[in-house]
Amino acid sequence: MKPHFHKVPIGLEHSFGIRQDRKPNFGTQWHYHPELELHFIIKGRGIQYIGETISGFSDGDLILLGENLPHTWRCSQEYFHGDPAYQVEALVLHFSPTCLGKNFLELPEAQQIPLLFEKAKKGLKITGRTREKISELLHSLLEASQLDRLIQLLQILHILAESSDLETISPGYAFSHLNNISEMGRLEKIYTYVMEHFRENITLEQMASLSHLSVTSFCRYFKKMTNKSFFEFLIEVRISNVCKALLENRMPLEIISSECGFQNTSNFYRHFKKVTGMTPYVYKKRAVSGLNISKKSPSPSLPTLG
Repeated sequence: MKPHFHKVPIGLEHSFGIRQDRKPNFGTQWHYHPELELHFIIKGRGIQYIGETISGFSDGDLILLGENLPHTWRCSQEYFHGDPAYQVEALVLHFSPTCLGKNFLELPEAQQIPLLFEKAKKGLKITGRTREKISELLHSLLEASQLDRLIQLLQILHILAESSDLETISPGYAFSHLNNISEMGRLEKIYTYVMEHFRENITLEQMASLSHLSVTSFCRYFKKMTNKSFFEFLIEVRISNVCKALLENRMPLEIISSECGFQNTSNFYRHFKKVTGMTPYVYKKRAVSGLNISKKSPSPSLPTLG
């Protein structure tokens, strides 16, 4: 599973590129490019592969990717059936580290920006108030022209360089260490199976067989690769789907939790509080009101490989 080189199309009339994508899905090719990428997902859900990390993505995610960091956003299956109700939308900014001039990063006033670019080589998830500011600037940058484009790009870099709302996505990644990438194939197989069967009773024996390991070896392998047990991961997947269903329909919570794989209501409430940091009622109320619901991410994730 080697990443493919991707040539980013940036017109000769511009020093960097920004575009708005509206399409059925984000594709499936795992790729890299020498430009940095700031990716704001307006609409879309699925699995993101960044460096050596596999995790869930959803509406509102904002990601900064450094030079040559392999990545792809693979949407959930419903985005591949041609249903117009399932479309992705994103704002994508591509820029070279030297797009403002080869000597710009050497200026004493710009010393924070090379540090930001270095952090971005492992991928950064942007959260909190910083995410709100940057998303507004990206919309504005889309319509900007001439000198305003450069000014707004500098504003974005300035905010990101000074922000503490940055979470490293793939802390163990180094482009020269692609020997672990083969492990992504096995983890992807596990992840895909769980995403398709989480409503059912999944056993360790099934997962061990899928991975061509004994039960003991599978448990040890999964814990080593993800820093969590398989059942912790399965619960996160189920809670993530409960959160989605809470916001999309008005079925009773007991039915939603049962259809997402929870057969015991009291256990469901306990797991929901542990994963999200709040009760289902508070989660839905805050989400409907447009308040922050990211005390703990409800998106399932497979942390860094190795």
